Amino acid sequence: MSLSWIDLLIIALYMAGTLGLGMYIAKMASTDMNAYFLAGKKIPWWALGVSNASGMFDIAGTMWLVAMCFVYGLKSVWLPWVWPIFNQVFLMIYLSLWLRRSNVMTGAQWLETRFGTGRGVELCQLIVVAFAIVSAIGFIAYGFKGIGKFAAIFFPWQLSPDTYALIIFAVTTLYVIKGGMYSVVFTEVMQFVIMTIAALAVGVIAITLVSPEQIKAATPQGWDTIWFGWQLDLNWTGLIDSVQHKVQDDNLELFGLMIMMMLFKGVLFSLAGPVPNYDMQRILAARTPKEAAKMSGFVSLVMFFPRYMMVAGLTVLALVFMGPEIQAQGAAFDFEQILPYAIQNFVPVGLAGLLIAGLLAAFMSTLAASLNAAPVYIVNDIYKRYFRPDAPTQTYVRLSYWVSLILVVVGIGLGFMLGSINDIMQWIFGALFGGYAAANLLKWHWWRFNAYGYFWGMMAGLVAALFLPLLLPDTHPLYAFPLLLLLSLVGSIAGTLLTPAEPDEVLCSFYRQVRPWGFWGPVYDKVKAQDPNFDPDTHPWRDAFNILVGMTWQIALVAMPIYLVIQQWYYLALASMLAVLTSWILKKNWLDKLKD
Repeated sequence: MSLSWIDLLIIALYMAGTLGLGMYIAKMASTDMNAYFLAGKKIPWWALGVSNASGMFDIAGTMWLVAMCFVYGLKSVWLPWVWPIFNQVFLMIYLSLWLRRSNVMTGAQWLETRFGTGRGVELCQLIVVAFAIVSAIGFIAYGFKGIGKFAAIFFPWQLSPDTYALIIFAVTTLYVIKGGMYSVVFTEVMQFVIMTIAALAVGVIAITLVSPEQIKAATPQGWDTIWFGWQLDLNWTGLIDSVQHKVQDDNLELFGLMIMMMLFKGVLFSLAGPVPNYDMQRILAARTPKEAAKMSGFVSLVMFFPRYMMVAGLTVLALVFMGPEIQAQGAAFDFEQILPYAIQNFVPVGLAGLLIAGLLAAFMSTLAASLNAAPVYIVNDIYKRYFRPDAPTQTYVRLSYWVSLILVVVGIGLGFMLGSINDIMQWIFGALFGGYAAANLLKWHWWRFNAYGYFWGMMAGLVAALFLPLLLPDTHPLYAFPLLLLLSLVGSIAGTLLTPAEPDEVLCSFYRQVRPWGFWGPVYDKVKAQDPNFDPDTHPWRDAFNILVGMTWQIALVAMPIYLVIQQWYYLALASMLAVLTSWILKKNWLDKLKD
């Protein structure tokens, strides 16, 4: 596709504007490490929420969502549970409060709040640093593969996808390295506005050009149904035969079983709290614990409607107008290319430039967020702690530049090696994050869990996740999750029971400050003996109820724009009423009761 000069001009202006804005506010980040990595904890919660939503509105993930919506229809609203998207509900209800009360800079530094100091804590911090770096490299490779495949279709120069990705990486890396979180947040707010305008426009185009009858004729029976059984029961034979092969490749014929596995893994993963990435950094950057919780809730509120307007719009355009072409290509068709193909064929001049700029913004947001979150672990938790604790501020900031650059280079190398977006996504969210769950769940909810248990649990999970693709190359990461969980759980419990408990003063201090619920009875008794007036003010059953309401709220927010685009007015009304009802419950039972 050759873009018009108008579209190219819009994209060029966007790239220049993003770079200029990022560089202009970069001077705000150079005062100290707190300013560089956490923006001095001065940014309003709503801006952090929009920034976080922008970072999650990534181009590779959007390409995957369009492919999933094309193949699985309304049932695809459940598939983001593989990430799991409902971890934002756990964060908004209680985990953001717990994490922000620690008042630290990184997830590794947080471990001192939980376990104190000593050899065990140092080992814990090293393993968290390793996890943060490995996951950041995975996210960089994920973005690299997605942006290259996307850009090669649109730009007029005969360059390879990887070459386009290198060029876009260079622009993004420049303003992120220079400006830290200030640049990331303020450019992401601008990027989210662009993405939202473009996404809503795509949905309107689809509603205008496609009728419900055309959608029904292009899809198998059950495609427009959100509910499912154990079997998928979508028969694409005769419509687009290659979709049947796609379902087999995804291992989703037993759809109900896979969703249950996603739910099982997702709940455990969500209970464990955020991994050390950009999500955690924004929580730590909030001004107060209450604002951290509101920020996490705002992510879901602002992200789902525009993103799924785009996803559903591009999906139905491709289904109705490109179905015969996709059928003709047979098994050779790459379903991750549906998004760029639909833009190429159906989005008018001017809006195409804005939409591509918006999707570039989505990519740049994800890369920017990952690049800002990872270097702090090496600079703060390794270099400052062990090598130069009294170095000038500028030394730490300059080192973060180099660490960011090295991570980009390594992530690009991994992107060259891996074949598809889905390969990387399944490895990150299925395997790597699967090895994270056990140790991080226990750290919040079991008083006896100690630093050595955390280290050996994380080590077992991380090593197993890294070797899983080599040892079980044909096994879906979700099916391997129970094995990863078991290995990590054995390491966690063995490491804990074979070593002494943490000192009472450390446990009591943590319990007073964070006030978690779970198996904390012995520590509660000791704190209560020291201070008879102490009230932890925990509400686990209220939190559990709010989580169920919040997950329902999310599903309604996802389903609404899809029903709107496919013009299922009855179900749109039901989803809208459900969204309003759950919003009212959350306001009364969560928002109105938030405390710092």
